[in-house]
Amino acid sequence: MSSPADEAASGHGHAEADTFRLPQPQVLMERPDGVRILRVRNNHEALPYRAAFAGAYQDIFSEPPYNERFFPSEAQSILRQFLDVPESITLLAVRGNTQVVGFGIGVPALAKADVTRALHGLLPLQQSFYLAELGVLRSYRRTGLGHDLIQARLALIDRARFSNVMLRTSAVRNSSYDMYLSLGFEDMGVYMEVPARRVDGAVSTDRRLFLCKVLPAPGEGEEAGDPKTWHEGER
Repeated sequence: MSSPADEAASGHGHAEADTFRLPQPQVLMERPDGVRILRVRNNHEALPYRAAFAGAYQDIFSEPPYNERFFPSEAQSILRQFLDVPESITLLAVRGNTQVVGFGIGVPALAKADVTRALHGLLPLQQSFYLAELGVLRSYRRTGLGHDLIQARLALIDRARFSNVMLRTSAVRNSSYDMYLSLGFEDMGVYMEVPARRVDGAVSTDRRLFLCKVLPAPGEGEEAGDPKTWHEGER
């Protein structure tokens, strides 16, 4: 039988444990295949997933059409930098405890200097949101996961602040390009040469194009598109 002092000490221990418990990301969706889509709001919430995110990021963007090479520290730094941007949206698709199988990230357009330079005078950039990153591991493609990551980000954009959304994708038109069009995005006819280190170690540029759409007013629906053809496309 415990004394009041023991009970007080026990309660204090639980309070300390709660104090040091890492904050948990918000679960936006639990899919039938066991993949959960989480919204990560800061670097404390991202900590358990950071290494797995880096591995997924490396694998996804080492493939065509980008063929880019990232070191783990670079990929982790990319995640940290996006999470530091006010009003950013970072979603991780997670299997099991911490296995990251996909991701979708967006930020206010003004947070991306190269994007604002390329689109200056073409869009109201202060009211524009930029879908910066989308990636899904090969074994999880054609399951609708990329589609879910797109739609979840669109739903989270503050319509009181942002009236337009845009993205940059490879100029090599593929199924992702077609699906963006089916979701109401329009090809802006604006291209950009993006330098990057390739998997062979060489630094070269690849051509990317911009797509944009006007966000529907609150309460209006988004176009559904075909969820089976999404994989990766925003860079």
